[in-house]
Amino acid sequence: MLHMIKLVVGCATIDELAARMQHERVDGHGFVRTRTMPRQANEILGGGSLYRVMNGTLICRQPIAGFRAITRPDGQPGTLILVTDEIIPVMPRAMRPFQGWRYLKPDDAPADLGNQTASGIENLPPNLRRELADLGLI
Repeated sequence: MLHMIKLVVGCATIDELAARMQHERVDGHGFVRTRTMPRQANEILGGGSLYRVMNGTLICRQPIAGFRAITRPDGQPGTLILVTDEIIPVMPRAMRPFQGWRYLKPDDAPADLGNQTASGIENLPPNLRRELADLGLI
């Protein structure tokens, strides 16, 4: 199994991302546009997720449901990354900007916040979780 990381542009919160995912849909799924089909798509489809970076912080993930080859408006080939509606908050991690997407090995992926219920971190507002992560406190 393998995951992907991609920046979110134009959304500052998980709620904004969830709203965006409801507007444009393909085959009942939200999607993210990218230029190239991942070469390791089969490994990703074996349970991989799309980890999302907002405002310099890796903050959530969405399970990947599939990939679809498309033709972009400029006539060039492109790919849609189809994701489920489930948006899972993860332990925040600072990330530098990058273009496109990156692969993420399961051992390097941050833990889901749902697994941290004893600490109560999942109940903190996203901006506070981001600030605590930036300070290295969580």
